[in-house]
Amino acid sequence: MKNILVLCTGNSCRSQIAEGYLRYFAGNNANIYSAGIQTHGVNSQAIKVMADDGIDISAQTSNHVDEYAGIAFDYVITVCDNANEACPYFPGSVQRFHQNFPDPAKATGNPAEVQMAFATVRGMIKNYIQNFVKQNVI
Repeated sequence: MKNILVLCTGNSCRSQIAEGYLRYFAGNNANIYSAGIQTHGVNSQAIKVMADDGIDISAQTSNHVDEYAGIAFDYVITVCDNANEACPYFPGSVQRFHQNFPDPAKATGNPAEVQMAFATVRGMIKNYIQNFVKQNVI
């Protein structure tokens, strides 16, 4: 069973979306975790945009990377440049992957424009995670 960590700055949007898709696409083939260099709580728009795609992430929590110090990860995926630069050292044979996604929490405009920004990033993350799982997990 593979242990996979998704790391972002605040563990509120991008890493939460990625965690949801990893759980969905990997199923019982991996243990999935997400964390941040900081914790900002799970963003309500992230919960909504994932529900729009049929995935419930409302029970996920915002965790600090230090909480997982005792877990031997097989893969660490950073989903923003800040987390990639600040990523702590993980001992063992960890494979690191990095893909910078825009931060939908920084979207501005009317509610429809903000929702579109979240949906756009969700689609980018979904495609990345689906390919990651095909190539590395299943």
